[in-house]
Amino acid sequence: MSLRINDEAPDFTAETTQGTIHFHECIGEGWAILFSHPKDFTPVCTTELGYMAGLEPQFAARNCKILGLSVDPVSSHGKWAADIEETQGHAVNYPMIGDPELKIAKLYGMLPSDAGETSEGRTPINNATVRTVFMMARTRRSS
Repeated sequence: MSLRINDEAPDFTAETTQGTIHFHECIGEGWAILFSHPKDFTPVCTTELGYMAGLEPQFAARNCKILGLSVDPVSSHGKWAADIEETQGHAVNYPMIGDPELKIAKLYGMLPSDAGETSEGRTPINNATVRTVFMMARTRRSS
C-alpha cells in the first residue's frame, strides 16, 4: 500500500506506552505526526525521539499529537524512554507504539508483506524502511 496526499490514513488499534489506542480516535479532530523507527535504542532514533519530546509542547499548542512507533514491543519502549530522558534531557510524554508483529509497518507500506510476522531477530538494517514520517489531519468525510 502506498499512501498519497489526501488518502485516508489506515486506522489501527495498538498497544503503546500509554495503553491501547485506536488511531483515528487518538487523533480526534486535530493533526498527528506518526514517526517510526527501525529498532529501539539505536543512536539516531534515540536522539530523534528526544528532540520530538522537547518539541511536544509546541505541537500540542497547535492541536497536533505526536506518536512514535518502533517494531519492538512496548515492554522495550519503557526502558528506551528512560534512556531517552537520561541521554537527551527530555521525557517522552507521547505514546510510543509497539509493533512486534509488524502489522502497522506493513499496513503503512513501511515493510513488504513478506517481511515475516515478528520483529524478533530483526536488525535495524532489516527494518531500514520503517524509518518514516507521516503528517495527518483527521477530517470528517461527508456521507
